[in-house]
Amino acid sequence: MLLIKTIKGFGMGQAGESVMVAHNVKKMNLEALKEFRNRFHVPLADDRLEELPFIRPPEDSPEARFLKERREAMGGPVPFREVQHPKLSAPPLEDFKALLASSKDRELSTTMAFVRLLGILVKNKELGKHIVPIIPDEARTFGMEGLFRQLGIYAPTGQLYEPQDSETVSWYKEDPQGQILEEGITEAGAVSSWLAAATAHANYGIPMIPFYIFYSMFGFQRIGDQLWAAGDNRAKGFLMGGTSGRTTLNGEGLQHEDGHALLFASAYPTCQSYDPTFGYEVAALIQQGIERMFASNEEIFYYITLLNENYTHPEMPEGVTEGIGRGMYLFRKAAAGYLRVQLMGSGSILREVIAAADLLAVDYGVQADVWSILGVNQLHREGLLIDDWNRYHPDQPRKKSYVEEQLEGHPGPVVISTDYVQAYPEQLRRFIRRPLTILGTDGFGRSDSRE
Repeated sequence: MLLIKTIKGFGMGQAGESVMVAHNVKKMNLEALKEFRNRFHVPLADDRLEELPFIRPPEDSPEARFLKERREAMGGPVPFREVQHPKLSAPPLEDFKALLASSKDRELSTTMAFVRLLGILVKNKELGKHIVPIIPDEARTFGMEGLFRQLGIYAPTGQLYEPQDSETVSWYKEDPQGQILEEGITEAGAVSSWLAAATAHANYGIPMIPFYIFYSMFGFQRIGDQLWAAGDNRAKGFLMGGTSGRTTLNGEGLQHEDGHALLFASAYPTCQSYDPTFGYEVAALIQQGIERMFASNEEIFYYITLLNENYTHPEMPEGVTEGIGRGMYLFRKAAAGYLRVQLMGSGSILREVIAAADLLAVDYGVQADVWSILGVNQLHREGLLIDDWNRYHPDQPRKKSYVEEQLEGHPGPVVISTDYVQAYPEQLRRFIRRPLTILGTDGFGRSDSRE
């Protein structure tokens, strides 16, 4: 390690050395140039200083030889990124059949569905050793303690103490061969571990599939700068935002009332963000994500929200796999009727949308198609690309966005309900060419209950 002590404007002389305005200096006078030349041994005579000519060392000089050697070692004079690593194939969606089927009378959360899916992945012979679960705080809150005995918590020195839960089945097992990274209460430390694993394919030629699960409120607004760096570093992996939504975790004040993380995620170019409601959506997204990132080698990362509410999950409808990935699909088509409306939602509010459709049909005779719009950010990006294409090709037939295509044959006004701020689904207004009402949760949230 090199520790270098320096000062602002080092070498600039009176023009800027050790003065607050050093970063604003655009030009150095002759005396300052002389001082710079003398300090750094620049081979220029006084009468050539003001020209500021480029200096090319002789071909046989030590400097030229050094530059040539370093450029050859780096593969040439133009910087480039060389990434070579084995491809990983995603398991078929059928491997997660337990999550694709109806849960019948059994109630569970999407968080528990994810934990079950993670258990399936770590047992996969090809992918298992590449999975890196990362937890910054309370593993038991997310129901992940069952993985302690199965995978172990990585600790280079092993178990040095008897954990408080040592008499339980799922005790806190630390192991030098452990696979789980339990980081303690430090989102910054946990996302740093995630970033290291998410770039291992480029830095070490070893593809890793990190899953960093955290309270969604403590995600983008706490570690946004590091996630921006992750995109810039072409990171690959999954961010799982637990207890998402503004009305899903009450009783702890407003610290978990997340109504804006998905809006933050929309600004990250390589982030694919989704707000699923059911276990089959979570399974399809993760299966597609592994395929896109580690088989097709797309340089993206996923942010998927999770819920802590327990409820029954339906069987995955036929033919919705593509729509899940693209961000929108018809969850339930209404019966025939003259009065019609299109109801849309995602995450914690989609079940309320389903209940609203039932109420409209029974009490008011209004038939409502129900849509899951779990990927608003992806729908918006795709729509912008279509708009750009239409703008640059005025002489060709107009293309339609995916939202427009899906709504064809489904008449009536549109109502979007969200557990996030209204600005999040507002991204779709330009692609819905009919009356649109958006219901959201602007403000700080509630500390009591949804009712």
